[in-house]
Amino acid sequence: MTFSGSFKGRLAAVAAVGLFMASAVSAAEEGNPSAQRIVSIGGTITEILYALGAQDRIAAVDSTSGYPAEASSKPDVGYMRALSAEGIIAQRPDLILTEEGSGPPPVLEILSASAIPMVTIATPPQGEAIGRKIRDIGAAVGLSSEADALADKTESELQALSQEVAKIPEPRKRVLFVLSLANGRIMAGGAGTEAAEIIRMAGGINAAPEINGYKPLSDEAVIAAKPDVILTMTRGNHQTSTDEVFALPAFQTTPAAADKALISMDGLLLLGFGPRTPEAVRELSRQLHAGGTH
Repeated sequence: MTFSGSFKGRLAAVAAVGLFMASAVSAAEEGNPSAQRIVSIGGTITEILYALGAQDRIAAVDSTSGYPAEASSKPDVGYMRALSAEGIIAQRPDLILTEEGSGPPPVLEILSASAIPMVTIATPPQGEAIGRKIRDIGAAVGLSSEADALADKTESELQALSQEVAKIPEPRKRVLFVLSLANGRIMAGGAGTEAAEIIRMAGGINAAPEINGYKPLSDEAVIAAKPDVILTMTRGNHQTSTDEVFALPAFQTTPAAADKALISMDGLLLLGFGPRTPEAVRELSRQLHAGGTH
């Protein structure tokens, strides 16, 4: 079989793109240990970089990077799920670190095809995965020894807390995590979410295990869930008030309504699954259970 010159040219172009992409993938896997202009996309990645002492190497962050407070002084490339390739590349990064789930996908494709090393950090909603997340970030920026020490400390604290939580007597509190209450529509955290995992780690029971992910719940489903406690996130200076929550008909007949049992915690602390997760577990458990962890 023979090929025309133009078709051969197209084949050569495809092959060249393939070689370039293979090079980009290899760079992404390896990161850039000596990177001095890191774009950090994901609040927990930024938090871990600061904890590793790499804050001076961060060129820009995304809008979820709210801790520590000094991170807000860095240039902001936007929300992690609504990124702009141009905005990121304009920061002249020599390494892009992204949390799994960042996007949109076309933007990630553009960044992956660039010559900039990019590492995507896995973020499974599991307490046991926090140490791996810390170590992966450390490896990407050449701080493996520091990351090992931070991961060991975090894992040790979580193990000690797990032993304390195991002593909490039955019955355990049923906790409904409410992500949002837009127009009275209740968006709750079901199975396989960070919310479900932090509730478990703190000694509670997720009241909505029949749904997967963060999904809307009908009034009937909320009533059937029988939550003893409603758990919400604070967002900046905004905090859902007790009156706002229990004014909704779906909550008025729940066990939580009797005591107006509402817990609100900083969102990144509660669901970030990073070095501060032991603090989050301790605080949530303390508020859930009298005589619980301190």
